[in-house]
Amino acid sequence: MTAYADLRAQLAALTTEAFRPELAEIDRLPTLELARLMNAEDATVPAAVAGQLPRIAAAIDAIAPRMARGGRLVYAGAGTAGRIGVLDASECPPTFNTDPAQVVGLIAGGPSAMLRAVEGAEDSAELAEADLAALDLTADDTVVGISASGRTPYAVGAVTYARRRGALTIGLACNAGSPLAEAALHGIEVVVGPELLTGSTRLKAGTAQKLVLNLVSTLTMIRLGKTYGNLMVDLRATNEKLRARSRHILVLATGASDEEIEAALTATGGEVKQAALVLLGGVDGPTAAALLTAADGHLRAALARTPHAP
Repeated sequence: MTAYADLRAQLAALTTEAFRPELAEIDRLPTLELARLMNAEDATVPAAVAGQLPRIAAAIDAIAPRMARGGRLVYAGAGTAGRIGVLDASECPPTFNTDPAQVVGLIAGGPSAMLRAVEGAEDSAELAEADLAALDLTADDTVVGISASGRTPYAVGAVTYARRRGALTIGLACNAGSPLAEAALHGIEVVVGPELLTGSTRLKAGTAQKLVLNLVSTLTMIRLGKTYGNLMVDLRATNEKLRARSRHILVLATGASDEEIEAALTATGGEVKQAALVLLGGVDGPTAAALLTAADGHLRAALARTPHAP
């Protein structure tokens, strides 16, 4: 058997690569019928994710205390999986006011691979090791390898190297019994089944990966005190829309008037969470900052130490 025949046989055994004969003539269908068919396929993804929620929750409960001690959350993947990881990481600073180095997205081939495929990069476990070595991993860091097939060398190599360095490891795949999940301490396998287009894992598999990373980053940040209820009180207001949203958040959190909100934001240098504590706790800006520091950034815990504690 040639190398390519062997690889073809490996791919054929993967659920994400399976051919569906019943879809062999979808190019003949009217566009609306095609759209309904694809939409129905997409609708199955949340149920597949739901089946992995206990594993996802266990992973989050392991990530959060490590990040509270200063650890980082690092996503590592190739192609679509890598792009989804970079996307999730890049959204954390504006949403949760995290340092850009706190949640990191690594894609095989480097930043240029976000826009154009870097040939052969996904096949290199050594490249993953080099990318992670540059981060100088610690035991408080978490590395999430992402791969639809669950066998991509870059993702498996990232998790294998991170585990050797003592970091927490998570393997996110879309096939059961994957080498990636096996290599990680926490294996998450969201089996979404064959794609509408054979092997096009940017479809259901990509959607599943995005949903899982949404869960991982969002719920970890909730555990770290980045929210107050369902309000993004650690929002970083870097443009007019976000500045308006920050004021709306303060209205919802405190019920204060526009004038009170502006005064609180002025007193706290525009920090939404501190402004909320000023308004809810009846303290000044410096006191709010000190209380939040003492409470590790958790607004409810800081509020409990104010004269207006509920």
